[in-house]
Amino acid sequence: MIVVAGEALIDLVPQGTGALAALTPALGGGPYNTAVALGRLGSASAFCSRTSRDAFGEALLDGLRSAGVDVSAVQRGAEPTTLAVATLDAGGSASYSFYVEGTADRLFSAPETLPAGTRAISFGTCSLVLEPGATAYERLLRTAAEQGVFTALDPNVRAGLIPDADAYRARFLSWLPSVSLLKLSEEDAEWLGGSPREWLAAGPSAVVITRGGDGLTAFTRDGGEYTVAGEKVDVVDTIGAGDTVNAALLHGLAVTDALSPEGVAALGDQGWARLLGFAARAAAITCSRAGAEPPFASEVGEV
Repeated sequence: MIVVAGEALIDLVPQGTGALAALTPALGGGPYNTAVALGRLGSASAFCSRTSRDAFGEALLDGLRSAGVDVSAVQRGAEPTTLAVATLDAGGSASYSFYVEGTADRLFSAPETLPAGTRAISFGTCSLVLEPGATAYERLLRTAAEQGVFTALDPNVRAGLIPDADAYRARFLSWLPSVSLLKLSEEDAEWLGGSPREWLAAGPSAVVITRGGDGLTAFTRDGGEYTVAGEKVDVVDTIGAGDTVNAALLHGLAVTDALSPEGVAALGDQGWARLLGFAARAAAITCSRAGAEPPFASEVGEV
């Protein structure tokens, strides 16, 4: 079982470029997209979050169930669902404005136990910024790591939500001793400062940097560096591409029995080439269609 912890929200996706493009609601949130992608790829997965009882909240849960994701760990509340308004540039890259005050996911509380059979848990995006939920997710990250669960982190930085950049950067560094796999975009890496080697020294077994259409690079604690090129595709938009990479990496590690520091260390050249290539294929498919629509296993092939 792979658990994904974090927010579920509604993306208001523009049907064109520019600030005044018509908006269409879509199911989203980085952790939510990761959970859906895991389910579609065939991994046993569960979602750990807090969602509204409003119509959007019900639609979010239906989307998880449709992907085969266990929602028994999802908390519910009367508060409204978070909204994220996307704006697309001419190349299909998305930027976001968030409507988060008084929303249900901010009131998440850390569960006493994880779902039975949990092998890995993934964190990231808004849920690690917005209090009081951020502290609860942080507590869950540290507790899972102490219990020997494989932990994944994608900070997926949304700078507009971060009131104190220096404080967030310090908090990010404090998470790393509890992180097994760190994945981030090159834009996030630049904003956070530091380098993959510095982050590896703090705790993770591997750091994966995504570079959009230029591919992915993994850095490992033994000095390894592994790169694959991006898959060529006609990009509709990039919404959910990084979340698909998260899911593909975790799914690939699970099916190759490498969800452990020892398993990651043993991947080697061929293992990393297969894993990163799988993630690149999956992300390219997501980019080829509108909104966060990650692929099914039959579309990506084997790891």
